[in-house]
Amino acid sequence: MEYLKKAAVRPAQEAQACSRQVAEIIARVREMGDEVLREYNLRFDGNGREQLRVTREEIDAAYASMTPQELEDLRRAADNIRAFAQAQRECLNGLDNFSNLSGAVLGHRVIPVESCGCYVPGGSYPLFSTALMLIIPAKVAGVKRVIACSPAEKGTPSINRKTLVAMDIAGADEIYAVGGAQSIAAFAYGTQQIRAVDVIVGPGNQYVAEAKRQCYGQVGIDFFAGPSEVLAVADDSADPQVLAADMLAQSEHDPMAKGILVTTSRALGQAVIQAVEEQLSGLETRNIAAQSWNTYGEVVLVDDLGQAVELANQYAPEHLEVVVADESILPGFVNFGSLFIGQETGEVFGDYASGTNHTLPTVRAARYTGGVWVGTFLKVCTFQRYQSNAMREIAPLVSRLAREEGLVGHARAAEIRLERL
Repeated sequence: MEYLKKAAVRPAQEAQACSRQVAEIIARVREMGDEVLREYNLRFDGNGREQLRVTREEIDAAYASMTPQELEDLRRAADNIRAFAQAQRECLNGLDNFSNLSGAVLGHRVIPVESCGCYVPGGSYPLFSTALMLIIPAKVAGVKRVIACSPAEKGTPSINRKTLVAMDIAGADEIYAVGGAQSIAAFAYGTQQIRAVDVIVGPGNQYVAEAKRQCYGQVGIDFFAGPSEVLAVADDSADPQVLAADMLAQSEHDPMAKGILVTTSRALGQAVIQAVEEQLSGLETRNIAAQSWNTYGEVVLVDDLGQAVELANQYAPEHLEVVVADESILPGFVNFGSLFIGQETGEVFGDYASGTNHTLPTVRAARYTGGVWVGTFLKVCTFQRYQSNAMREIAPLVSRLAREEGLVGHARAAEIRLERL
């Protein structure tokens, strides 16, 4: 294995300072509620609105500002995302009438959470696509109350118009113009204007991520996310210009984003490095993309595709592209947020409109979790019912096991049923 381009090690975030700041924000929101949300809105975004909830009139005005094409594009993307979410939901069925003992019935119910909060970032870019990705699966899952928030555009009291329309198209029940760690605290603990929720989903900066971490337990979260990343496994059948474009698409997200190419072809690796430099010159977002690629971009030459699979699984990337002639290696990939197979399957398609979700695990979290999906908002809860004959058969077993653990009260709870037949 050889590095044709090696990435710098991502510096450890100033975790302690961030943690302290976020803890202070959460404590203040819990103590003073909306007063603190308004204070932070004004300080960070220049948003001086008193009522945090966005009105129907504001939403209608956002629709009126959209072109027919813009609305059609959002609706088509929403339709694709909704159709895939509905197909996923149909795979998640209840289980009834299972029996491992005569007279006993076991099963499970698939139950949506009562409420969720969807955080839609609004910093460097208006990520209206994220509104669709978060809200639609929650609604398809059957969540009764889906609320969404996003910071107002700088110096205004309003959420970006496309983000606002996307939230409405997706089906949000309540929308709030508030962002940052303070919005996560409001979701978790509630304020005068915002009722608390059961689950929080959505990406964000390090303060949002840290707030989700600190609030976990009070509420559920999707996962703890870091900077975005893509890893492409490719052989000499791949087009270096296409791969370079995919590297830059990821790199423009954030100076900390990471694009990685793992290839069996030295010529391809060198061609991708050259193509990235050529494409950067005409890229409007080159300041961010160049910083990200130059610092964290990586090109790795491997001995064979088996080594490529092994390396990809070690990276456990958020997005995994596989562009190889021999696709028999595909089952070997087990650690990824979302998989994109073949040259024509752009990672950006999943970002916007293919139907799969783009809210995915980063920084190796794909080793143990997938991305946001319908199941994020569902609980699988078991149940059981015993008739007297089943109870008579299992109670002695339970009694013995409980007494062996020293839990006599547990044993008596089984034995008393036998005694009172």
